[in-house]
Amino acid sequence: MQPAVDENLSQAHLARVQALLGGGTVRQIEKLVNGLRPVEIARLLQSSPPAARTVVWDLIDKEVIGEVLEELPEEVRAGFIRDLDAEQLAELTGGLETDDVVDILQRLPERVIQEVLGAMSDQDRSRVETVLAYDEHTAGGLTNTDTITVRPRITVDVVLRYLRRHNELPPSTDSLIVVNRKDQYLGLLPLSKILTSDPSTTVREVMVTDTNAIQAELADTEVAKLFEQHDWVSAPVVDEQGKLLGRITIDDVVDVIREGADHSLMSMAGLDEDEDTFAPVMRTIPRRAIWLGINLLTAILASSVINLFQGTIDKVVALAVLMPIVASMGGVAGSQTLTVVIRGMALGHISLTNVRWLLSRELGVGIMNGCLWALVMGGVASLWFGDPIIALIIAVAMIVNLITAAIAGALLPVALKQMNIDPALAGGVTLTTVTDVVGFMAFLGLATYFYA
Repeated sequence: MQPAVDENLSQAHLARVQALLGGGTVRQIEKLVNGLRPVEIARLLQSSPPAARTVVWDLIDKEVIGEVLEELPEEVRAGFIRDLDAEQLAELTGGLETDDVVDILQRLPERVIQEVLGAMSDQDRSRVETVLAYDEHTAGGLTNTDTITVRPRITVDVVLRYLRRHNELPPSTDSLIVVNRKDQYLGLLPLSKILTSDPSTTVREVMVTDTNAIQAELADTEVAKLFEQHDWVSAPVVDEQGKLLGRITIDDVVDVIREGADHSLMSMAGLDEDEDTFAPVMRTIPRRAIWLGINLLTAILASSVINLFQGTIDKVVALAVLMPIVASMGGVAGSQTLTVVIRGMALGHISLTNVRWLLSRELGVGIMNGCLWALVMGGVASLWFGDPIIALIIAVAMIVNLITAAIAGALLPVALKQMNIDPALAGGVTLTTVTDVVGFMAFLGLATYFYA
């Protein structure tokens, strides 16, 4: 029960700080802000408008400000980093883990990165440069160089005495990494083995060799899948020659998973996953305007299809009433399929080898649902307008559109990915255009045929 109690106290503390920002004294705010943990201060900054953020930022103790930066999302962090010089950045990031320092530096211009590196100690600079050499979305970019390594020929007793010389172990340490004289990865020595083995036993006898190291060039999404499959807490990372670079820990993998989820959610609205809730108006307008413009073009395309059948609509006013139903049903059905497929692709379940089976399944679902709701809507339309022809038209149009929605929802994400276009970003807009155009074309085309 203790963690829940602590969480409630933290929430209450945070709420009090937010209340004081509206009318408290600077001293009161400073005392409460610095009574929060770095992650809670970061949360406070994220949930505050720009003016209040500046107040809080200026009151944070210098000892923890680096840890606060580490916890902030990219866009919010960039706003604070922009006003810091190279020496200040080097000082603030001095106590952070290598991967966190790199994460901050990767968002800066090259000139600033070089200035910050120049202000670091030789050891810190060497570690950071090693990780900076890799793309941020690879295992190398996630690597933390703060590791404890041992040689296979020493005994467990020597390892224990070596560990006792440390004040503390690096966070999330569940194993030591066994390397040879050339720093090439050989295996892992779990802490549980150290505690339960005979002190005179050598590391070679008890180390685990069936866990392969992660290649530095592996994509971060693939790293997350490996951690999920093997229930890892940490894992070693090696370069092409098998030389140990460092390790990846579970907290960094959780960040990858969270960022992926944020990306999928925000991309469906055409937004960046790092979108700042309290970003200024002038920074928010361009981002949203682009996708509103794209959506407008697709809406004009759908409207132009309606315009082709203006004469038919003028003759049969009931068509104008029923048109949105056909498009809406197709849009919802397509979105259901699209969401399932994009999720399956994100989890690595879908490939070109099984997409045909998936298409058959979605096609079957589309046909069955189309027939079911076509009967329902046909009956409603017949009773509503007293015209069996209208009922037949909307029923057939719904079947056609739901089948189209199923096919488009299943194939569009695969096709977009093959073209290196993010399905989460472009799939929704493309699908809506397809279902609207096909739905209107089927409905109004049939109406023109029967009523012409």
